[in-house]
Amino acid sequence: MNCPFCEKTDYIKENEFWYCVYDSFPVSKGHCLIITKQHRVNYLDCTQEEKSTLLPLIDSIIDLLQNKFEPNGFNVGMNIGEHSGQSILHTHIHIIPRYKGDVENPRGGVRGVIPSKQNYNG
Repeated sequence: MNCPFCEKTDYIKENEFWYCVYDSFPVSKGHCLIITKQHRVNYLDCTQEEKSTLLPLIDSIIDLLQNKFEPNGFNVGMNIGEHSGQSILHTHIHIIPRYKGDVENPRGGVRGVIPSKQNYNG
């Protein structure tokens, strides 16, 4: 198997089931990925034990990024399956620090994955 995530060793932080690295192609300063230590194609393949340890690690990474980069917000998300945009078939979660002014209008946030649906009257 030729998986770029199975070869990573430069961890920012880790726990028993997950590790965190800075994204090789960041969309913002501090953009990082939380990745399963065991090769799992996507989140739906993770065990309950793996899933139960994910949220505390996300919280810990957000605290670390908040202290290091002082962003104004975060987007946290994952792509599950190729039709959602998943390009590396190994479970990973994006933690993307957001900064005031990084886009003209951030309203709608993750809804922007389908640009015509980002802006809404809600």
